[in-house]
Amino acid sequence: MAKAKKAKQIRLETPNEVGMLEKVSAAIAKAKVNINALCAYGMGEKGQFLLLVDRPAKAKSALSKAGFSPIEEEAILVEMVNRPGEMQRVSEKISGGGIDINYVYGSAGSGASNFCVFKTNDDFKAIKALRK
Repeated sequence: MAKAKKAKQIRLETPNEVGMLEKVSAAIAKAKVNINALCAYGMGEKGQFLLLVDRPAKAKSALSKAGFSPIEEEAILVEMVNRPGEMQRVSEKISGGGIDINYVYGSAGSGASNFCVFKTNDDFKAIKALRK
């Protein structure tokens, strides 16, 4: 079954412009921080980034120096077996605890496991539900 733990992610709002992913990733690369998972999209005039990195404080500092206003926040990192139905099992445990999932993004590997980042209305309770 899935393994869940607290994680720190970086949330960032930018202008929705050509080259913004390059600017954000360049600031992080320059700081020698690795991006482990990423969700980025544009909505109207704004770009939204959710980043799971190996060193959140360093990434936040680098992004600030590059002129962005990053926010470091709690999330849940869930490692799960890479097989059909695993997301359903994980989401069932969370929703079965009466917990609302605000969003999820992930990174699937070619190996036996992959991971997703969840943000819920009660991350502590969600981790507890996943550990049952």
